[in-house]
Amino acid sequence: MSAQGSLDYEYFKAKVQPIFLNKRPGHARCISCHGSGTPLRLQALDAGASTWTEEESRKNFQVIQRVAFAGNARSRLLLHPLEESAGGDFFHSGGKHWTSQNDPEWQTLRNWVMGQTK
Repeated sequence: MSAQGSLDYEYFKAKVQPIFLNKRPGHARCISCHGSGTPLRLQALDAGASTWTEEESRKNFQVIQRVAFAGNARSRLLLHPLEESAGGDFFHSGGKHWTSQNDPEWQTLRNWVMGQTK
């Protein structure tokens, strides 16, 4: 895979992964559902932990690559939690976390998927 066709792990760890822990008004944190009980399963946080270990982060990176494809703006990571009226897909059982593609968190995800990590 070329550098252009790959996802940046360090950017994922520093910028993308924290989004999964953020609390948004009216929504559960991503980790609340994706830590157990869903096919897209992130590593559960240890009791009292505020982030993942290096090993857990690498596992999360592998899992997220099932829904984030380098250079593909139609990746499910981008479309599933985005409001349909903003270009998202039809359904996300955890709700639509972003109402606009201008949302800073959504932009961070898009930048990562599209390789704009510098």
